[in-house]
Amino acid sequence: MTNPNVVVSDAKSGIGMAITAAVPKSLALLGAAQVTVTRKKYLKKTETAREGGETARINAWVDSMRASSPTRIRSKISLQSETDQEHNSWIANHPSALSMFEQIVSSSKGKQIVMFLDYDGTLSPIVEDPDRAFMTKEMREAVRDVARYFPTAIVTGRCRDKVCGFVKLPGLYYAGSHGMDIKGPSKCTYNEDNQGVLFQPASEYLPMIEEVYKTLLECTKSIPGVKVENNKFCASVHYRCVDENMWGGLAEQVRVVINNYPKLRLTEGRKVLEIRPTIKWDKGKALEFLLESFGYADSNDVLPIYIGDDRTDEDAFKVLRNRGQGFGILVSKVPKETNASYSLRETTEVKDFLRLLVAWKRLSLKGS
Repeated sequence: MTNPNVVVSDAKSGIGMAITAAVPKSLALLGAAQVTVTRKKYLKKTETAREGGETARINAWVDSMRASSPTRIRSKISLQSETDQEHNSWIANHPSALSMFEQIVSSSKGKQIVMFLDYDGTLSPIVEDPDRAFMTKEMREAVRDVARYFPTAIVTGRCRDKVCGFVKLPGLYYAGSHGMDIKGPSKCTYNEDNQGVLFQPASEYLPMIEEVYKTLLECTKSIPGVKVENNKFCASVHYRCVDENMWGGLAEQVRVVINNYPKLRLTEGRKVLEIRPTIKWDKGKALEFLLESFGYADSNDVLPIYIGDDRTDEDAFKVLRNRGQGFGILVSKVPKETNASYSLRETTEVKDFLRLLVAWKRLSLKGS
């Protein structure tokens, strides 16, 4: 049996505060039905428990930061040093899109191929400075040629305007901020007006994201190597150049900031923490929206192909797998848990795949 009546007293004021707690029967038998506990001790115990929970959360964040994205089967070992069994097992489930090219295009018979491309790590190599993630001239030409034959969209976590500046191709659809800022082709891609904007589901969050961005800039400025980026509808904290021993401190700084914004959530990419609105919108939702915009919402006459390298691309891979329509292609040199159907090792293989697709289309048009 327990006695729920416990008085917590303030040591300084002597004011008692009734709370509900469990008092062992043995204490009641000793005449301790009313147990007095100093508020200082009670609050200290509560604070310790809370700090323990926050420490565990930060440690979990750091572990996740180390894993980067998506979850790696063996993240610190190169593909060449994986055991043959592990490597072969993963490749069997996610074969090279280059070696399986004929099978992929044969699935498009009587269907319209629609291309979805991530940017960082897919069209451009991952670099230390995100402002210098330039794509090569050859990659730009490959994307340009693909867009001549297939509806093509760039789907990225970056600010749409910034990616437009990197890609410099006006004939594409651009979905920035993980699909929260979508704009279709226009004659003047870099026009600042709103003509051509298809969808911005998180417009009301713009002032909040700007505020968070400025706060993060200020509170992380003492951490060497950190890069805070305003991607319009999300704020990104890049830690690729931050000493791993400082990741815990960085995660704590980010946690303190987002705790003040219950309408924002934290997600992770490759060496980046991202603060985004809590709305149910991601790259998978953007893919579905774009397919509908292209006129293929419920059509069986379309074959979507999505190429990406990041954890955030998994939302799009999952949509394609659930639809049973189209293919996700993961760009990775190491085995990773993924919903993609195929794989490519690096950006140069992405370029090769795009060139093959164009060559195949040109040949098929000549034969028709």
